[in-house]
Amino acid sequence: MADPLTKVPSLTRTLVATWRTLSQDLFDTYRPEQHYMRGPGPKWRAKHAPAALNRADPAMAASMTPAHA
Repeated sequence: MADPLTKVPSLTRTLVATWRTLSQDLFDTYRPEQHYMRGPGPKWRAKHAPAALNRADPAMAASMTPAHA
């Protein structure tokens, strides 16, 4: 039969688990908000900006399109 004391966490195990959790929470260097892309990037703007300019002002869009296109 299993020893009933193994089912109850010891003070040492509790302290170690608390220390590990606390140290991980305090010293974790991963911050997902620093890697989150905020808004469209330059490739998206290059692809979609001429279409938006064509609808707004065709003369301005013609002056902003590349010569080789």
